Amino acid sequence: MMGYKVDFKNVEEVGLETSPVAPALAGLRANEARYFWNKFKHEFVTEPASEHPDIIAYVNEVLSERDLEIQATPLEVSQFEVEGVKWTYVFYEDGLSINVLYTLDPDGKRAVGFKLSDGMAIPAELAEKFKFARQKSKLAGTIRGTFFKIKQEH
Repeated sequence: MMGYKVDFKNVEEVGLETSPVAPALAGLRANEARYFWNKFKHEFVTEPASEHPDIIAYVNEVLSERDLEIQATPLEVSQFEVEGVKWTYVFYEDGLSINVLYTLDPDGKRAVGFKLSDGMAIPAELAEKFKFARQKSKLAGTIRGTFFKIKQEH
């Protein structure tokens, strides 16, 4: 299957249909696509997670720094480099989105971001370890997010 170029003008649920919060998760994905287009003129393309076990393994390795294991099923992934930063995204069936920002320069920023789709509960594996801030999005409703800084090389 070819990748899906995420449309941030007309939110589509392509690849996310099995999510109980598919409209909100699609809005969250479109919100990310709009950010990358506006900031970098980069087209945000996702592919089925089942076709990229290497990307899932990479995200799981980074999450292991905090002893985190995500229980939800990954649906879509995206990985690309823009201006010296490797970005990796995983969109999960429960409505969770994880992004890994990994600056290729060893002195640059490196972090993992978690975003929760509107209407989903905070996953148990995150609820005890993180506090979530809220932001409003025209595409995604209310997004709750948090992050942690990456300390190791990945």
